[in-house]
Amino acid sequence: MGGTKCVCILGTGPDDVRAIERLPTGEREETLRQIEAVLDRWRSQYGAPRALGIASFGPVDLRPSSATYGYITSTTKAGWRDTDVGQRLTRRLGVPVGFDTDVNGAALAEGRWGAARGLEDFAYVTVGTGIGVGSIVRGRSVFGMNHTELGHIRVARKSGDRFAGVCTFHGDCIEGLASGPAIEARAGMPASRLPPDHPAWDYVAHGLAQLLHTMVLTTAPSRIFLGGGVLAAQSHLFERIQQELKRSLNGYVEAPELDQGLAQFIVPPGLGTMAGPLGALALAADAEGRVIKTPIASAATR
Repeated sequence: MGGTKCVCILGTGPDDVRAIERLPTGEREETLRQIEAVLDRWRSQYGAPRALGIASFGPVDLRPSSATYGYITSTTKAGWRDTDVGQRLTRRLGVPVGFDTDVNGAALAEGRWGAARGLEDFAYVTVGTGIGVGSIVRGRSVFGMNHTELGHIRVARKSGDRFAGVCTFHGDCIEGLASGPAIEARAGMPASRLPPDHPAWDYVAHGLAQLLHTMVLTTAPSRIFLGGGVLAAQSHLFERIQQELKRSLNGYVEAPELDQGLAQFIVPPGLGTMAGPLGALALAADAEGRVIKTPIASAATR
């Protein structure tokens, strides 16, 4: 369940995807009904799934003891605030369910099947309709009173930047400054149409480097994976972000992971655009409690 589209996927992992369907994320009731229809049809065609994984845009309530566990809560997505997703789909299928944020799911997929295999501490950043961060520490996603929301931190603005930002909650948080909608509002055209030398990219690279600066100094990931639609279409941003981060850190952190070069520290996800959908399969596999050998059905996001 993503801000722009939802991906329903049936399978056990990247080498065993039995079916996949993409749906636009529209009005909430209609979107949920469409997801339920897909899952019902698959149950009829393939038999009952062993588990369900839900990787959702948020914020979401991840506290199992909460009456609103599995809900989308104070989202910026119009019409989706206080929406029951997890409990509703659990009742629908009656199987073990794994529920988490879309970026946490993508990060867990990278750790299970992708470029983060063998790493205990890493992070997955997605830059698209919104900006989200999945932080994995000691093999588990970070969780306190609820999940983290690093896409909405305040960052040091690039000198001369007067753009107000587009976040409906915070204005110029990093999502308000560097997400897809923010880039379009700043430049007057979609990010996909901007040439690499457009000045808007200077502000985007600076802002994203500030986000990574915060991550390096807090959860201290061994590697950071940058994904999402904006990064996938604008690969030139990687080198710009790496250089901006180097200038921002200014030699303060000494670690082998940084010493080997930022080109090895800030990298694309190994699963590419499938990291989000496969994240839901990873959540389902964890919910089942073992590596699944029979198909699992998931509603995933990216």
